[in-house]
Amino acid sequence: MTDPTGTAPGGADEPAAPRRRRLGRWRDQALALGWLVVVWSLLWGEVNWANLAGGLVVGGAVLLFFPLPAVTFAGRLRPRALLGFAFRFATELVGASLHVARIAVQPGYRPRGAIIGVRLRVPTDLNLALTAEAVSLVPGTLILEVDRDSGTLYLHVLDTHGPADLTLARERTLAVERRIVRAVGSAAELRRVETDPVEKGNLP
Repeated sequence: MTDPTGTAPGGADEPAAPRRRRLGRWRDQALALGWLVVVWSLLWGEVNWANLAGGLVVGGAVLLFFPLPAVTFAGRLRPRALLGFAFRFATELVGASLHVARIAVQPGYRPRGAIIGVRLRVPTDLNLALTAEAVSLVPGTLILEVDRDSGTLYLHVLDTHGPADLTLARERTLAVERRIVRAVGSAAELRRVETDPVEKGNLP
């Protein structure tokens, strides 16, 4: 007896689902390991074979001994958008580093900090983690807390002079989220960040 699709119950197609789930878990683990290696190399400030090997060891230990909740990657890798994200990230990294260096050497200057909350438009665990990592790696901003329930990042911003600086920090965080979703998000997530209104002044 067959079902309406013509496949016999208990036939050869049934084992394919567990295989796909296992492949999906391995793929997610490989992606997580890859991001950990990237973060490890960025923290050292240099990409070489020693840092890559150390990142693989540390990342593997983190995934083995401190397993995170399952995060399913439902997106699609877009190489052109990924290159655009990398270029903008490098540009912002250099600019922020120069700004922080100027503050450090300016005699008598006392920077004023602030804590703000930014609610992301794609509140998935993967997007929260990637956006938080990208924002924290830029000097002058630091993630203090992540609210998974509301999809909100709370970050400390260095050298703020008024509401305009706080608005700009929110816009920059949402711009980082947009570039990440463009690079690795799903079609539904991409539509969400492209169609949801963004505060005036946000640079895509």
